[in-house]
Amino acid sequence: MRKLHHFHGGIHPPSNKEQSTRTAIVRAPLPSRLVVPLQQHAGETAKPVVQAGDHVLKGQLIGMPDGFVSSAVHAPTSGTITAIDMQLIAHPSGLPNLCATLIPDGREEWIERKPVNCRERSPAELQNLLRMAGVVGLGGAAFPSDVKLRIGAGKVGTLILNGAECEPFITCDDMLMRERAADIVQGAELLRQLLDADEVLYGIENNKPDAIAALQQAISDSALNHEAIAIPTIYPGGSAKQLIRVMTGLEVPSGKLPTDIGVQCFNIATAFTVHRALALGEPLLSRIVTVTGNVRNAQNFEALIGTPIAELLALAGALPDTDGYIMGGPMMGFSLPDVHVPLVKATNCIIAASKKLFPPPAPAMPCIRCTRCVEVCPADLQPQDLYWFAQSREFGRAQAFSLFDCIECGACSYVCPSHIPLVQYYRFAKSEIRAREHDKQLADQARERHEFHEQRIEREKREKAEKLAAREKAVQAESIPGSQTLTPQQQAEQAELEARRAHILELAKSEVEHAKE
Repeated sequence: MRKLHHFHGGIHPPSNKEQSTRTAIVRAPLPSRLVVPLQQHAGETAKPVVQAGDHVLKGQLIGMPDGFVSSAVHAPTSGTITAIDMQLIAHPSGLPNLCATLIPDGREEWIERKPVNCRERSPAELQNLLRMAGVVGLGGAAFPSDVKLRIGAGKVGTLILNGAECEPFITCDDMLMRERAADIVQGAELLRQLLDADEVLYGIENNKPDAIAALQQAISDSALNHEAIAIPTIYPGGSAKQLIRVMTGLEVPSGKLPTDIGVQCFNIATAFTVHRALALGEPLLSRIVTVTGNVRNAQNFEALIGTPIAELLALAGALPDTDGYIMGGPMMGFSLPDVHVPLVKATNCIIAASKKLFPPPAPAMPCIRCTRCVEVCPADLQPQDLYWFAQSREFGRAQAFSLFDCIECGACSYVCPSHIPLVQYYRFAKSEIRAREHDKQLADQARERHEFHEQRIEREKREKAEKLAAREKAVQAESIPGSQTLTPQQQAEQAELEARRAHILELAKSEVEHAKE
């Protein structure tokens, strides 16, 4: 049996997972309107390759990746594009982004799907196929999977499939493992091959016995040398660095990536999507999402990307006293700006909130230096000091205390007896530091341009001076020696040469003065 390890801190909030695991995954009906954001991944926004009035097929490319960190976007069903414009999306900023509006025709007509024989393709070709299939991390970060594969190829000995799902309320990965374990295992094997990893480990919290059993059975049936491991149930055990620590005993150094210690992590749902993209030729068009909280029938839906969240809440039966909606879990999620925003690739959970489920926070009181936040911090930081530095805008000291190692899990805020929203202070400090670094970068670029301009002027002045010296030398070479015995004709020629030299000098001086201006 593999030896497990522990990370510092962690908490045990109420799980609230039983409500949404009583029934199987339900396929959500085709909505009357889909709004597909062209940026639902980390990195650059995809460029639209369709326009209003175009008829598209299911799986057709509508957004082309733009830049190294970017991913494709596809039509979730067949129908007509009616607009390419700015619309409100599910994002903490509450700002609009470029979206394609698609009116389904109800026929669900697919593009030609082309399964891939992975043995006949190079790793670079398969990475590009995943990029063009729009495959991104489905654990919440939505980082393009092809980039993670490029970074880790040849450097990874251990591939970890993250099935911990430690946040309260969220059960989409649990249900996916129970119902589609075989496809997950096949996708994990494809990822192993692309990384050239030695071993594949599945980390699943021990409060998911059905999921663990399903994966173990799928591994046994496939005869692959993978291992599904039950890990302790503790939040935030599903964070990549903490999961790596628990399963391997390795620590990811501050400022480094898991690949720097020979490990790479992918979400369970991402592996499932990789299998469908390569083995079936299907781009990422839908995902499993948990709809729970203050609803009559909490459950998991398989819904098309772009589905209005309001329609999923109607299927679950949001109760009348619902007073808000959270995307993600209660610890790291954010309040939705509007219930009609579309489902995106990063949407793993929608929680209907109420005062009973989430009572209004008590007023924040002064920090009493109780150090409870220190005890539970999984990154082994000093949260109370980071709070003081953020509050007093001492951002340099906050960085010195490893502010950017904070994973914003919210464990410190959860246990704070003074009800201080600590994570909000850390996010503020991080955003201010990033803004200042951006301003400094712009200032450095401006200084470099100014210095280059000054160097160019100095070079031009030097070149003109050299030309002037050469002209003077030429004038002197044309003069006739022995001027004391010059004939009147020679004297006239000498005077003409002197006049020419004076004119050349005047022109050169004028050019230098013009360059200074």
